[in-house]
Amino acid sequence: MEKGRRIGYLKPRQRAMPGVRELCADFAESRSKVELLPRHAFAYTGAMHHKPARKLFLPALAVALCAGLLTACEQTTQLEDIREAGELRVITRNTPTTFYQDRNGDTGLEYELSKRFADSLGVELEMQSADTVENLYQQLGSNEGPDVAAAGLTVNPQREEQIRFATPYLNVTPQVVYRRGSTKPRSIEDLYGLRLMVLKGSTLADELRALQADHPELMFEESDSFEVVDLLRLVNDDEIDAAVVYSNELVVNQAFYPAVSVAFDLGEEQPMAWALKQRPESTLLDAINAFFAEIKADGTLDQLIERFYGHSDVLDYVGARAFAEHMQSRLPRYETFLRQAGDQYGLDWRLLAAMAYQESLWDETARSATGVRGLMMLTLPTAKFVGVTNRVDPQQSIMGGARYLVWVRDQISADIPEPDRTWFALAAYNVGLGHLEDARKLTEKNGRDPNRWIDVKDFLPLLQKKQWYTQTRYGYARGSEPVHYVQNIRRYHDILQWVTQPQSESRQQSTEQYLAPGILEQLPEGI
Repeated sequence: MEKGRRIGYLKPRQRAMPGVRELCADFAESRSKVELLPRHAFAYTGAMHHKPARKLFLPALAVALCAGLLTACEQTTQLEDIREAGELRVITRNTPTTFYQDRNGDTGLEYELSKRFADSLGVELEMQSADTVENLYQQLGSNEGPDVAAAGLTVNPQREEQIRFATPYLNVTPQVVYRRGSTKPRSIEDLYGLRLMVLKGSTLADELRALQADHPELMFEESDSFEVVDLLRLVNDDEIDAAVVYSNELVVNQAFYPAVSVAFDLGEEQPMAWALKQRPESTLLDAINAFFAEIKADGTLDQLIERFYGHSDVLDYVGARAFAEHMQSRLPRYETFLRQAGDQYGLDWRLLAAMAYQESLWDETARSATGVRGLMMLTLPTAKFVGVTNRVDPQQSIMGGARYLVWVRDQISADIPEPDRTWFALAAYNVGLGHLEDARKLTEKNGRDPNRWIDVKDFLPLLQKKQWYTQTRYGYARGSEPVHYVQNIRRYHDILQWVTQPQSESRQQSTEQYLAPGILEQLPEGI
């Protein structure tokens, strides 16, 4: 488990008594020495004089002051409680724009922000996912609820009696999306009679309700059974006519749902911010605002937004002509290293070449927004694990990638026959062993063969759907990505096998000559 992070149910925080409270306790004990009457007082039924009454009033006032001081001593700020407990409790959503796990571990914009804030406080991070937006707000507002919600929430004035929002860190646009090929809605009126869906409890649901005042014919469904990825899938598959989502959510998921397109913007940009329960003091809110001011000033926030939203975080579907050109201009530089790695680790060098092309387009200087580098796009932890000291060194990168692929394959049951075991290894190389195992369990649970890629590949994309990933150990994953990853590598591998086969049979042809132009008319379908 990564230091500084814990995942589990949020529990009531146990607070230790600081020194000031001990002083208060001592002070409270001294109350027993305060006497309302002299020790040897006697009963007197006559009229009482003013002077004795003042003697009674002053000790009583002292008792009241002691009680007030004792109460004040018991009060600490929320920020003090967090530091005292040594943990920051954050509630979020298990979605691709907030928090999820990939082959590199925990990730997502909200996770990265929360981790940095917890580190700035010197405490551990405890993340907890809510099932729905409505449930998230309910937990946040409870007496023993989390400290903060970092869940891709937009500022909602209708909740400000119970919830307060920190300084916004991102502006997003509410958008109506529809299925390309159907009639494009261009206004609110065009949505009349359509099956329109939105997340229950979201700011967007409140906005649609407000629009109904002027558009009584506007009807929509609120769902707490789906997440945004599910809404996009329903639109893509023509199961609903339209949905309302935020622009950042569409950008991250667009490539997985190519039929989904923007119909029109539903209003102006809206600020996204963390949410806290309303409290009489604002120490945690002030610390959060100071944190965001700092990471805005030093560029950290811009880097994180660029990492998660500034590029299309999907596979690069290059054309056949570019692939053929790269075979001529780039592949010859690395063939020797690829063959050496293949011989050393018992792998087809052309499979390694296909992986390298999928990862980096055979560019040894390649670097992604997430920090992976080199021909095989190794992360720093993976590079260290396989003994790579220079990720941009092509020979080290190829050897490291081959070594890691073999290690991943060795974690997969040897009872799985080839080539399925290799396809599973490639999928795990991309998405992680945990998510692959989740998909295999779902496959078996639904009567299919968990040892066959043709069956498991149908269940990997289900890890993007809430109704399925909530049944798994490792939660949400971009399950479509490893399917495309394996499919593309298999296609590139097939082409390389076809192109290089004559060379393996005849040594009269130079190993640096490739028949790339000749395959342009005979490429497998889909390239």
